[in-house]
Amino acid sequence: MKERHLGRSGLLVSRLGLGTMTWGQDTAPDEAAAQLIAFVEAGGTLVDTADVYSDGDSERILGHLLRELVDRDDLVVATKAAIRPNGRYDGSRRHLLRALDASLDRMDLDHVDLWQLHVYDPNTPLEETLSALDEAVSSGRARYVGVSNYAGWQVAKAAAWQRAWPGRAPVVSAQLEYSLLRRDIEREVVPAALDAGAGLLPWSPLGRGVLTGKYRTGIPAGSRAAAPHFAEFVQPYLDEECARIVESVVTAAEGLGRSPLAVALAWVRDREGVAAPIVGARTAAQLGAILESEEVTLPHEIRGALDDVSDLSDTTSHP
Repeated sequence: MKERHLGRSGLLVSRLGLGTMTWGQDTAPDEAAAQLIAFVEAGGTLVDTADVYSDGDSERILGHLLRELVDRDDLVVATKAAIRPNGRYDGSRRHLLRALDASLDRMDLDHVDLWQLHVYDPNTPLEETLSALDEAVSSGRARYVGVSNYAGWQVAKAAAWQRAWPGRAPVVSAQLEYSLLRRDIEREVVPAALDAGAGLLPWSPLGRGVLTGKYRTGIPAGSRAAAPHFAEFVQPYLDEECARIVESVVTAAEGLGRSPLAVALAWVRDREGVAAPIVGARTAAQLGAILESEEVTLPHEIRGALDDVSDLSDTTSHP
């Protein structure tokens, strides 16, 4: 798997990242192990988790696998904080540093390679929130820092603050939802991230699974849309406008002799500013299909057609 620099930093990451949001909930530890082994064998390095994923079990499982199955030094470990277990946003310095320490304990690590602010907390002064990033880096608990789910102006403000004085930890990443079905970040977030030198880490690059084409004729049993805890997450992308984009992806895939999954993932992977889409799978078999997209580069004509059919001026911005 090819590698890219994360933004304008020196940190190299595989151009696909392994998401672990379902580890400990929909993905059992043995399946997580199979996924991680397959990912590493394919040359993957970036593994993304968060303190609130599966109430911390995602980090616990990852930590166990780092001790038992793979060399920790072969991976770029990324985690996030700023959401309390009750769902409340908390960007206070007190909460963030305690959350980082708890993440390190769960993974049995002395540092993470990338620590990101999971959400923007409007009730805490941004300079206080960002001071926690500086402390994390200066203390050696994190090597690099970034933001997640920030609006364009929030990315710009955070990056500018961190650049204002020597010694502050620069914002090197911005993790947001981005796919053919969710291009609204191109209006403000992408330009802000490019200007700040922050690499984009798209989550749900397959449109919450819809771009695989699995929902073209209904909701399959066992899919996320059929699961009570994921149905509302997928539903916004099951409308007519999204279906039109999915059909274009399917047509392109048929013409290339590839899967719709590979086409949709290659499209977002090679967008300007993208370092690594974060891909999640319930099973190792699903991950195997995702990893096959590494071989796909879209012809200019196909990319242009997909750009046109998903253009922001013609589609609704989904939440």
